Amino acid sequence: MRLAKVYDGMIANYTLENENILFSSLVLFNPQLPMKNNDEINPQLDVNNLDKIKVPPVSQKTGVIPRSIGRTINRITADFSPQAEEEFIKNFQFSRNRSRIALRFILMLIIVPLLTQEYSKQFLFSPVVERIRSENTQEIFLNSEMEEEALRELKRFEEQLNFEQLIRKSPPLSPKAIEEKLKEKANEIAQVYKRKSNIAISNIFADILSLLAFALVVVTNKQAIEVVQSFIDEVIYGLSDSAKAFLIILFTDIFVGFHSPHGWEILLEGLAEHLGLPANRGAISLFIATFPVILDTIFKYWIFRYLSRLSPSALATLKEMDE
Repeated sequence: MRLAKVYDGMIANYTLENENILFSSLVLFNPQLPMKNNDEINPQLDVNNLDKIKVPPVSQKTGVIPRSIGRTINRITADFSPQAEEEFIKNFQFSRNRSRIALRFILMLIIVPLLTQEYSKQFLFSPVVERIRSENTQEIFLNSEMEEEALRELKRFEEQLNFEQLIRKSPPLSPKAIEEKLKEKANEIAQVYKRKSNIAISNIFADILSLLAFALVVVTNKQAIEVVQSFIDEVIYGLSDSAKAFLIILFTDIFVGFHSPHGWEILLEGLAEHLGLPANRGAISLFIATFPVILDTIFKYWIFRYLSRLSPSALATLKEMDE
């Protein structure tokens, strides 16, 4: 218990006072953030005086003892230094606060647009759209595809009535009774598709407002974006080479692989239905024929330009897994 109290007291001493101090410390200690070039650090450095700079010989730079052994000795010496415990607590506190801020900001980026879209649609746009469209009873369908789908549904209901009469599962109906049932079904279908049209129109305005909320969160939290970038970089670079190669193959197979056109087709059809737009097959086919190819080209360029320098072993593992 005494050791626990001492440990808690030491952590409390190194707790950051506010997030501004954490942001400044992240900028100072994060190696992923861009650093100033040499001219900004030492503006008095003259190019003409480069010959006066003494460069140590190669033998002096390499030394008798390999540098890896020297680094290991320095690390062991740092572990036994009096400030080792203090540095450990500082690093622990720094990593914990960075993870907390990054996860909180990522959740904010997801939750704020979703809540904005849902609540604005339910309490703001849907009542207004229903009130405006209720005054015009002729406007039921937003596009011809909805109308064709409603006609197919009504025709299916009529065929079902005729089929039930043929197999004698229901008493025979007169033509007038069949007409009345068809009118009731047509009114029911019209109400359903009018409601779908109202929801689609409300979705358009709610989606625009949610995008504005997303942009507002991003603009007002620029420092948090740097923290999230540092957090993601540490997570990605902390993965093994096989894990990196696995994620790369999974991403490419989903979005630009052999089976990706079916996924893009379902995604675009769902988006068109969400916005109340007709699912134009020609436009969807054109998108599938061009966008995944462009995405694949950009991804291959990234692998060639950056991955070969950042992690050559991961690139080799990727080639072996791809083969």
